Formats: sequence, C-alpha cells, structure tokens
Amino acid sequence: MSKTGKESPASKKQRIFDIIQIGNTEDLPSRAFDWFIAAAIILNILVMILGTFDSLSPFRTLLRVLELGTIGIFCVEYILRIWTADLLYPEREPFRARLRFLRSFDGIVDLLTILPFFFLDGFIVFRLLRVVRIFHLFRLNAQYDSFQIITNVLYEKRNQILSSLFIIIVLMFASSLCMYSAEHDAQPDAFRNAFSGVWWSMSTLLTVGYGDIYPVTAVGKFMAICIAFLGVGAVAIPTGIISAGFVARYTEKEHAESRFRDLSEVGEILVQENDELCGLRIDEAQEHYGMQILLLQRSELTVLPRPELKIQAADILIVRSEKLVKKHRRKMTKQNRKT
Repeated sequence: MSKTGKESPASKKQRIFDIIQIGNTEDLPSRAFDWFIAAAIILNILVMILGTFDSLSPFRTLLRVLELGTIGIFCVEYILRIWTADLLYPEREPFRARLRFLRSFDGIVDLLTILPFFFLDGFIVFRLLRVVRIFHLFRLNAQYDSFQIITNVLYEKRNQILSSLFIIIVLMFASSLCMYSAEHDAQPDAFRNAFSGVWWSMSTLLTVGYGDIYPVTAVGKFMAICIAFLGVGAVAIPTGIISAGFVARYTEKEHAESRFRDLSEVGEILVQENDELCGLRIDEAQEHYGMQILLLQRSELTVLPRPELKIQAADILIVRSEKLVKKHRRKMTKQNRKT
C-alpha cells in the first residue's frame, strides 16, 4: 500500500498474478478464477460439440455468441499471463520472462486455443487443443498430481521406452516385408507393395486385429500366427517398463512418508536427487508431510526456510514433526489439568 492508501501498480500486478495462478487453493479469488476458467473451457468444448449437430442449426447464432464470449475470456487470460510473466520467472528480465512464457508448454497451448478461432477455424485438430487446457486445472500440488507422476515416470524410463518402440517398429517393417512376399501373388490389390503391409502388421503386432486385410495363403497364415505371438510380447515390453516405473515411484513415496511418520523429534534429512522432496517448495513439503522445516543447509550456507524456496538435491533439512508438537501439547494440557 502507498501512503495515500491506494495500491501501487506493482502490488496490483502481484495480486493479479496470484489470482490467475492455477491451483492456489489458499486464495479464495484464485479458486473462484480457477472455477470460472474451468466453466469457460467446458462451455467452449460443449459449444464446439453442439456445433456439429445439424438439428441445432437454428441455434447457430447463439452458439457463435457463446464461442465468441469464451474466446474473449481466453484472450484476456492469455494477455494477463504474458503481462505477469516476469513474476512467474523472477530470475529473468521482463522481456526474456515473457518470451520464456510464450515458448513454454502452457503458453503454446494457450496460444493454440485462441488462434484456431481466428485463423484456423476449419482445422478441427487445432480446435481440439482446447481440451488440453482443462488438464492445467489439476496441478493443485506436485505430490498429489497424477499427471505429474505419469510425466516423471515416462521421463525417467524414456530410454527404455524408446528402445522398446524401436523393437516394435523393426518388427512391424519386417512382418510387412514377410507378408508382402507371401501374399502379393495371391492378393495383389491388398498387398500392392512392401509398405502396404504396414497397416496389417500394426494391427496384428498391437493385437488390435481390424480384419480388413488378412492372409489367405498357408504360408501367410503361418507367419501371421508367429507375428501375433510376437505382438503380445512387443506390447508387454513397454507396458512392463511403465508399470515397474509406477511401482518404484509409489514405493519411494510410501518410504518417504513412513520416514516422516517415524520422525519423533527434531532431526535432519539429507535430500537426495531422486527424493520426493527434491524440487518441492518449502510450504509444499511442510503441508504434504505434516512437518515443520526449521532450517535448510545448502553447501556451507544456512538458509532460512522461506515458503517459496525450492528444495534441491544435497540440501540438509532440519525438521520437526507438527503431529509430534500437537501430541506433546495435548499431553501437557492433560498434565496441567491433573495438577
């Protein structure tokens, strides 16, 4: 506040930034803004779906007005996010911070939500990108966010997944060549060239089995049986990798939670690179694990635990369990009543 009692432009900008941040559950206006944007997104998608019904052609004007209104809301939100980007990336200059937001995933999705209405109205693929926006509203907390867990698992197992996908692609082209050699003479229209069998090999290896293209010769049927068995294993490889990643993630999470539950007094925790604490803000860690972070030691420095400070690998946390404090207070209250 300024001396005249009016908010400064910087404080107004900070307040707008706090409101438009998704998942700020402690701020009532921010939560209301999240619900408002969610309603606008759902309405925009509903209007887009209803616009495909010929029986609703008398309501085309109303649907167009609703779409214009929601697009206007998205435009205002996009402008506000560009304007407050320097608060989202405080370590950068204002221009570089705005450029960083424009190049970020959120900025690109927000832009592709608006552009199709003005320039690419006929391309339904671009219009469907609006659906992606609704997933932004699930970023309430990094620890509870299932989409964050999925992203982390896929990123950690990216090399194994890419290797398994490479194996599937090799099997797909090899089966396509084999089926072309066996079936071209019997079905020249279905298997015109080596590449025409890719559709059949994809549906067979991935165990979909559409049945629009199938072998008719004895050799082709025998190879199809072998390829179908290979397909079961090919699909199981990436599935097993991802499943193992999820199991490892949740095991680490349970281990971390049990470690904090067993904390009975003030102690220190060394944050490792693959720790659940790594990358969390101080306030997020305290809220999720029900503990109080008293001090943070980073290298040779002792840092006060500010709420917005992010925990890094190799940090040492001096913590105290909030549950223990409450339990101790109840015990002391009972003792005081007895005396």
